Amino acid sequence: MASTASQPSERLSLAIIGGGIAGLTLTIALITHCPSLSITLYESASAFGEIGAGVGFEPVMVRTMRLIDPRIAAAFEKCAQGNTVTDPPKWFTVRVGDRRKIVDGDNVEDGVVLEKAGKEKRKVRLGEEVFSIPARRGPRGGVHRAHFLDELVKLVPDGIARFRKKLVDVTEAQAGSGDAILHFADGSTAQHSAVLGCDGIKARTRSIVLGDSDSVVPVFSGKYAYRGLIPMSKAVEIMGDVQPKTPQMYLGYHGHVLTFPIANGTIMNGTIVPSPCSLVHIDLFPVVAFSSRETWPEPNWVVKTSTADMLEDYKHWSPTVQSIMTNMKSPDIWALFNHRPASTYFSTKPLICLVGDAAHATTPHQGAGAGMCVEDVHILSELLSQCHSKADLTRAFRAYDAVRRPRSQKLVDTSREAAMLWEFEGEGIGDDLEALERNAVKRMEWIWDHVIDEDLTRARKMMEEES
Repeated sequence: MASTASQPSERLSLAIIGGGIAGLTLTIALITHCPSLSITLYESASAFGEIGAGVGFEPVMVRTMRLIDPRIAAAFEKCAQGNTVTDPPKWFTVRVGDRRKIVDGDNVEDGVVLEKAGKEKRKVRLGEEVFSIPARRGPRGGVHRAHFLDELVKLVPDGIARFRKKLVDVTEAQAGSGDAILHFADGSTAQHSAVLGCDGIKARTRSIVLGDSDSVVPVFSGKYAYRGLIPMSKAVEIMGDVQPKTPQMYLGYHGHVLTFPIANGTIMNGTIVPSPCSLVHIDLFPVVAFSSRETWPEPNWVVKTSTADMLEDYKHWSPTVQSIMTNMKSPDIWALFNHRPASTYFSTKPLICLVGDAAHATTPHQGAGAGMCVEDVHILSELLSQCHSKADLTRAFRAYDAVRRPRSQKLVDTSREAAMLWEFEGEGIGDDLEALERNAVKRMEWIWDHVIDEDLTRARKMMEEES
């Protein structure tokens, strides 16, 4: 039997939908900055959990975590212990892995892909470093999603989360309060002043906010990824002692391959088993290999594949890349979807605001999707800390939308462009490695050097001018 919606109170109450990194970070932020608000987190699963091997954050995002709550940044740094630090810091070392790029040489091993000009001309051979993409100084790197989630869960007080609550619909209360009535798959309902949608790329909240718009349904990006693991000992045998310890990117035609370490994981049977973040024990080594196709007709976005089928996509690649692929354990194919631009991130009847992937799901080709969610949380939680009425909530959502939507949707567009760049499809660049380098070493500046406090100042001013 369906439960009766709870009666509204004078105190503003917010419902957060989704208990992933975005939902948990937002919950912690609101508890930290908005003690006058009542917060409830609804998660469709029976417990908190994350899928996917790794997530990366650059220093700008870790600084934003610290602005939200120093404990969030501390959680990341705890899980990032053991990452190899280079001086100067590097995002990726870039190499060519596709032997079709060889421009000189009689055999694969000695094949030249580029002759670099300068004070001393040098020939860059297949698999050698072409250039590196510089990173910024400060705490950064990859962590396992499940480990980071475990640390965030510790910061959420008991009684905040409700599990097995799959959202079906949100309607406006009929009693004139303007409250939102949440309808769940188990037949229960709940009443809140507003809803914060953190329910990911397939968000139900997104469809409610945007209605029948074409931007509701995620679209296939034209790229997919093989994800798997190889024994670290085998990675060292294939790549040497140094390369497996730092992120590497192999470029090719209509595909590229990433290898990178993830700190603080004990990996068994093709999955990373959560372990205390103070331990550093990496037995297996993650690999993500991207490829291209025009459509994705399968109903599932993650499907099993065979080593033989995977190797067919890389039959023209170097022996090193082929060896990496051959040794991947239990590879899956992940179809990469993203959102079309949304016309708005909020609605007023009822009050709903989209956060993170529910607002701007992106492909992973610039490694900033999770970081953009953290920025959302910082701006929104600070604005909500100034709210004492539903009119305040509307003003906060409008200012958040004005500030966050252009930047976060730019990430979706530029990430799609980055995939083309890494796969010799970049407009006006193609497989010109020198032009590619000029683009690559600067293309992340707008993400990494952003001053989030300027956005917050602008958003606060918008709220004040409207009040």
